[in-house]
Parts: sequence; C-alpha cells; structure tokens
Amino acid sequence: MADSWPLQLLTFLLSFTLWGYSVAMSDDGRVLLQFRATLSSGGGDAALSSWAGGKGPCMDQNVSAWTGVYCENGNVSTLQLENMGLSGKLDLDILTGLLGLRSLSFSNNSFEGPVPDFTKLPALKSIYLSMNRFSGEIPDGMFSAMRALKKVWLSHNNLSGRIPSSLTVPTKLMEVGLDGNKFEGKLPDLRQPELRMVNVSYNNLEGPIPERLSNMSASLFEGNKNLCGAPLGVSCTPSKKLAPALLVGIILIAVKVLTLLIGLIGFLLRRRAPKGKTTTDKLQPGKSKRIEDLEAASVEKGSADHDGEKKKVSKKEQGKLTFVAEGRRKFDMQDLLKASAEVLGSGNFGSSYKATLVDAPAVVVKRFKEMNGVGREDFQEHMRRLGRLSHSNLLPLVAYYYRKEEKLLITEFVPKGSLAHMLHGNRGSTESPLDWPTRLNIVKGVARGLAYLYEELPMLTVPHGHLKSSNVLLDQSLAPLLADYALVPVMNKATASKVMVAYKSPECARHGKPSKKSDVWCFGILILEILTGEFPANHLTQGKAGAGDLASWVSRIASEERASPVFDKNMKGTENNEGEMLKLLQIAMACCETDDESRWELMTVLEKIEEIKGE
Repeated sequence: MADSWPLQLLTFLLSFTLWGYSVAMSDDGRVLLQFRATLSSGGGDAALSSWAGGKGPCMDQNVSAWTGVYCENGNVSTLQLENMGLSGKLDLDILTGLLGLRSLSFSNNSFEGPVPDFTKLPALKSIYLSMNRFSGEIPDGMFSAMRALKKVWLSHNNLSGRIPSSLTVPTKLMEVGLDGNKFEGKLPDLRQPELRMVNVSYNNLEGPIPERLSNMSASLFEGNKNLCGAPLGVSCTPSKKLAPALLVGIILIAVKVLTLLIGLIGFLLRRRAPKGKTTTDKLQPGKSKRIEDLEAASVEKGSADHDGEKKKVSKKEQGKLTFVAEGRRKFDMQDLLKASAEVLGSGNFGSSYKATLVDAPAVVVKRFKEMNGVGREDFQEHMRRLGRLSHSNLLPLVAYYYRKEEKLLITEFVPKGSLAHMLHGNRGSTESPLDWPTRLNIVKGVARGLAYLYEELPMLTVPHGHLKSSNVLLDQSLAPLLADYALVPVMNKATASKVMVAYKSPECARHGKPSKKSDVWCFGILILEILTGEFPANHLTQGKAGAGDLASWVSRIASEERASPVFDKNMKGTENNEGEMLKLLQIAMACCETDDESRWELMTVLEKIEEIKGE
C-alpha cells in the first residue's frame, strides 16, 4: 500500500492539470471545438485554424481572435462561417451549449441534407443559410418557438414543399428570403408589423399574395407562374383562355405596333437633338447634361471611329439596375442614362452625378472604378445585405449596377449637401453656420448610425470604414445621414489602404491593418472637426498616417481646465454650454487614443454622448 502512493499522487496531479485546462478554456470554446470536429470542408479546416487552445473565443469580452466568431458580454453571440467551402450535414445540436448565440450564418457553402432543426436554438434572431444544397421539406412547426426571430434567409437551395405556416408566429420578423427554391402552395398570411422584405421569387407558389405584402416590390414575387394579386398586377379572378390562333395574332399585332412606336420616338428624338454637338465638352460641377453624355465625356468607352467620336456602350454591356430598396418607383438603365444630370464632384472612388428622372425623385449616381476585389455573386450578396439595412441616420442604398470594369451605386439625393460643406464651404454665405445644439445633435445621430452598423454588420472589422465629414449628409432638418459605409468588403485592398479613412488610423501606421476600433478613431476626428471647425487634412503630417493629426493639435493648445481656444468661433449657442462642449471634447480625445487597446469601445462612446444634454 505504501509503495502505491507515488502512482496515486501522479494520477492526482495529472487529473488536476487536465481540470485546470478545462477551467481555463471557456464553455463556449469547448462547444466550438466540438462543433468544428463535425464539419467537413475543402479548406474550411485551414480557415478555422484560429479555433484552438487558450482561454477561448471571447477573451476580450466583445473581440474574438477566432475566425467568424463574434462576442457580446464575454459570450459567443454570432457565428459567421460564410464562403469557407464547408460541406456535409449541418448538425446544430452541439451549438445548444452557446447560451448567448443570437445569429448564425453559413451562407455560400456546400451543406446538404434537410434544413437543420432550429427548434433547439429558440433564441436565434438571425439565420443565414442561403446558397447551400439543403433539400426536402421544412417541418411546418419549425419556427413556432422562435419568438425572437427577425431574419431568416434560405435562398438558393433545393427546398421543396409548402412554406411553413409557423413563420407567422415570430412577432418581430423583419426579413424572409426563400427565393430560388422549389416551394409550392400558398404563401402564409404574414402580418408582422416590422416586416419589410419577403423574397419568394422563382419558386412554384400559387394563389393570392397576402395583403400585408402587397406594397412590396413585384420583383420579390416574380418567377411564380400562379401567384396573383398586388404587387404583381395579376388578377386573381379566373379568366377564359384565349384560343392559340387568336393569341398569336394579338402578339404579332402588338409587336408591329411597338416597332412603329420605337421608330417614331427615335425619329422625334433625332429631330430635337441639336446638330453639330459632340459629347466631349469639359465637365464642370453643376453643369446640367445627360448622364449618357457625362459618361462619354469623362470615361474612355473604347477606340475612336473614323470621325473621332467615342463608341457608346451597347445595351447588352449596360446590363440592368438591381433595386434593393423597397417602396421606390423603379427605372431602368436607359431612364438613368437619358436623365438630366449634373456633376456633383469627383472623389477618391470616382465621379458622382445628380440625376433628375421624369416623375421620380432625384437620385445620386456614384461611379466606382476600384471595386474588383470580389466576384459578381459576392458583390451582389453584399449589396443585398446593405439594402436590408434601415436606420434614420443611414443614407439608404436604392440600387446598384454591376459590370466587371466598373460599378454604380445609386442613393437618394440629399439637397442640403454634406457636413463638410456646412462647416468649411459655407464661409461668407448668408446661411448661418451650425450652432452648438445642432452640432451636438449631428454627433448623436452619427453615433447612433455607427452603433447600428456595428450591430447589423458584426462580421466586418470596420463596419463603416470611410467616416469623414464629406460622407455625412444633412437632411432638411439637419439630421445626419451616413454615406459610403460598409464598402471595405467590395474594395480592392490596395485601393482601400490608400483612400479609405479607417486605413489612416494609427494602428494602420504601425501594423498596416485597421482594427475594430478604427471607425472609433475616425469618429473622434470627426467630433473634433465639428467642435473646432478645423479641416483635419490641414493638420496631417505628410506621409505619416495617424501622426500630427487634428487630435494632436487640440491636445497641444487645450487643457481640461481651459479648452475654449479650440472651439469654432463661428459656432453660436455656446453661452453657458462650455461644460457640455468640454465633455464632448474629452469624449473625442478618448476616441483618438493612439493605442487602439486604450481607445474607447463604440458603445461606451455612444452612452457618454447620449448623457450630454444640449440647450
């Protein structure tokens, strides 16, 4: 017995060591490692190589070094494993151990078999399983217990049978994507108050479209031969079928009439066009032309013919516009090219035009030349993702146009223009400069818009990526609208590092890569610009991103006790508000910490800003 005690001691120490490792590794970490072991992939294992050892995926509360894992309050909240070549059957049983899990995305992989059983994860808010190989029917009661569900996307699989009636149960449902499958039967009577998109296009559905969905875009229901009612414009009242011979006759007559109309319109347009005019006039901002002419004047379309005129882009090459915004009157590329337009400016990405359409609100068309970082499908998926965003402080994306060489993004026209113009281009005008209460409200609106982007796009390192005063537009009430957001995933990496503001943050100067807090740094600089009226570019040290910036200038000439010298002297409404202004200045400086580890989290910034009360 005495001889066995060393062996017992050794066994105890080994057990203690293993127990210590188990404690060190978080519960969420163990669950994810077990889940990874169930995955089959063609490269997915390498993509998830960061899932290993340590204390687990959420060491820094809300920041994870594990690929595709996003945390909240120290727990895994989002699992985003897109485009990783994962295959086999998707078993979610193991993930029931992730108590904080709220969003799942396995889009664009090769999973097959039946749709996973989501009833085991009733707290999910978002489900993205589009572009896989799931097949078969979805049990009718699948979504009965999912009271928190907001978004479910199962597009472009091989699903069949009826759409589950249990989709009527989640009261917070906002988006449903079931397009590109083989669903049949009638649409469930969805009536959720926050529902804004239901895409069931290209299935085998029949019957009337529910009244709640009748104000959505017709494109969300196309490709179903037997669907009827608004917005398709197909009557649900049965009608007698025409005899084949009569139907052919009607079609032939319609084609002839259409041909005559096209010829007549072309003749009238040629008569109205000024003779001897070319489309190579020099472009000037504010000069009204057609976008078709503006493009010919500003872009090389091809080699010149014998008369020296540029070749026009053919209709086939022009492609078509894809709309992502709901409730807007649609137009096609020809309407856009023929619209009265003026140049708004030329930025780092390309030119911007204001297009005034017939019987439709004016829009802004932005031409991007440096968006060849992703293929067509990835680009379209990201644009659809941006189209699903909806917030009072975001400028919504209306439509986009894809061509390999260039892309167009179409947004609403905002008459008041940019914050940069109001701060720096308005000197000497009759319009009063922005006062303190207005500037504070602008800061609050920008913070809320940023927080929404961080919540809705947790998979992006920099959910905005290009935050600056010229990308903050002001509506009629001077409320801010963020523009040019979330474009990093579709930009060439080299171009992004040269022109996007987040890539000029101090951590990019040190490591060459932006961090999750690079947007916060940009926001801090923007707040200082609003408070001081100083243009940030005037304080940059040539060739040193993040060095000699506006924050450094402010810190040199101001102190916590006496910051008044830095405030914009043209700012009105500052009486008795210097204490509040000083609080905002301190928040801005906390956003501009050179060390991103010491820099405040965005949600902390938002909370502190909301505490400031304006006049």
